Amino acid sequence: MRQGFVALINTVADMEVVAEGINGQQAIDLYRQHKPCVTLIDLRMPVLGGVEAITAIRREFRMRDLIVLTTYDGDEDIYRSLQAGARGYLLKDVFFEELESAIRTVHAGSRHIPAAIAERLAERMAGSDLTGREMEVLELIVRGQATRK
Repeated sequence: MRQGFVALINTVADMEVVAEGINGQQAIDLYRQHKPCVTLIDLRMPVLGGVEAITAIRREFRMRDLIVLTTYDGDEDIYRSLQAGARGYLLKDVFFEELESAIRTVHAGSRHIPAAIAERLAERMAGSDLTGREMEVLELIVRGQATRK
């Protein structure tokens, strides 16, 4: 599946895949080496999971352009990924046009969270200690509006 995404991304004139990792530790090492504009990362990987890799990359580089691309759509997976610093969350059955859009949106400094995923996240967060403004922003995301940095 990874090779398919790589091939598709490389067909876009202004996009290029600079590295591919097969586990979370390798993702961190390759990030250090290449410092890509946008990083796509899975959640379940050998050696080190995606959330842990996102946390490590963000701790070292404070980079914001991470997109989770996974088959896992559990509420806890979504929540943990976004808490770790992912700016986007997509399922691997996504159409390529949405993946390309997500890469561009996240690279521009906004979040890309599909409405169905944002709605599930909002339901989970409804009983939390979010401020009124945080709930308002979450509602805007659910409606498909982008957020700024």
